[in-house]
Amino acid sequence: MDDKKCMVANVEKQMEEARELLEQMDLEVREIPLQSRGLFSTRMKSYKQELEKLDKDFKRSRIAYSDEVNLRNELLGDDGNTSEKQRACLLDNTERLERSTRRLEAGYQLTVETEQIGQGILENLHHDKEKIQRARERLRETDTNLGKSSRVLTGMLRRVAVDECELFFGDLQGRIT
Repeated sequence: MDDKKCMVANVEKQMEEARELLEQMDLEVREIPLQSRGLFSTRMKSYKQELEKLDKDFKRSRIAYSDEVNLRNELLGDDGNTSEKQRACLLDNTERLERSTRRLEAGYQLTVETEQIGQGILENLHHDKEKIQRARERLRETDTNLGKSSRVLTGMLRRVAVDECELFFGDLQGRIT
């Protein structure tokens, strides 16, 4: 019977760890760019539904097992609650709680670090965006100036051509007369 209790406790522990992992994954999915987030959100929903299904199945099995144990204890008159067993169970639960606390603290620290990194990336992206916008504006100004310069040069070339024609025809007329 103690093996079954240990297995039940182990399954409960695994279920709790799975819930914690899903919460951490959910936080990570929220940080993914919108283009990719849909796929991962769908997967997260699927994982959560699967975990809920497993949790319900486990609870049903545990209730059935509990009913069997109660019937057996009533028939045999065995209460099974010795102080040594309770002490061992309390120590085990305390250790589990301490491990969970350490995991939560590590997860929180990871979240803080991730947030700081994300903030730095956002700041860099903002600065890069400003640089690109300034470069685009300079390109537009340069393009405008080149257009003006092209028009001025075209006008100058026309004047030169007209002046050369006038000189040629003036010189030709002077030779004819």
